[in-house]
Amino acid sequence: MGSLLALGAALGFGVSDYTGGLAARRGSALTVTLLGQVAGLLALVPALVLVAGRPSFAALGYGAAAGLFGSLGLVLYLRCMALGPMGVISPVAALVGAAVPVLWAVGLAGERLDPRDVAGVVAGLAAVVLVAYRRGAGRAAAGSRGPLVAAGAGAAFGLFLVLLDATPGDSGLWPLVGSRLAGIGLLAALVRARPRPWPSTDGRRLAVVSGVTDQLANVSFLLATRTGLLSLASLLTSLYPVVVLVLARQLLHERLTRPQAGGVALALLTSVLIAA
Repeated sequence: MGSLLALGAALGFGVSDYTGGLAARRGSALTVTLLGQVAGLLALVPALVLVAGRPSFAALGYGAAAGLFGSLGLVLYLRCMALGPMGVISPVAALVGAAVPVLWAVGLAGERLDPRDVAGVVAGLAAVVLVAYRRGAGRAAAGSRGPLVAAGAGAAFGLFLVLLDATPGDSGLWPLVGSRLAGIGLLAALVRARPRPWPSTDGRRLAVVSGVTDQLANVSFLLATRTGLLSLASLLTSLYPVVVLVLARQLLHERLTRPQAGGVALALLTSVLIAA
């Protein structure tokens, strides 16, 4: 069940990234993200009734810290995409974002993996890099500090997953309330400090879809960590770029490179090894 929930989280994050990316073409990425965060918070309200949980300072506090790291990761990621090179930035951010919770769980939390799981983790990390890599993109900016900022973004995304896992097991979905409130507060402050254009009507609709699916993915990941290992749940969740690639291939008719096709195959192998 934990593996299925983690794969559901990957599906949700993939759909959220795809629709959010389309929305960002119709407005500022910051305003699109803020709209999505608000929509996700509203979508969480009925889920709080369906999933029993007890609100507490630890639940809301860890959730708020996770939300701040998640929002910080987003800001850093947008910044490093402007710095370049994109062909290095995407795989660096993806690899670090997947590796941080795995290393935390195995190195500090004492989770033990059997050989099949270890093979799945190695294949999964390789799949994340291959899927995110774009050959030849932004080579002119290879000397910039973009890759370093990308590593910081990936670390922030990874810590978001680690902090959600650290929330009390009896807290239900309340940590996500703290996460959303903290994220909305940070993004609203950024938008207020540096005003950005709001998306068009179509962009707002896509932003709402992105925010709701992102919240559903958060719910799936949080439940996955409570029924399985953080290392494996975070690794499977980090395969969400595969979903983005498939959607772009089917709906936007974008072509996959050979490394990306190999990454998709490795992602499938990862899922089989871990879920078996």
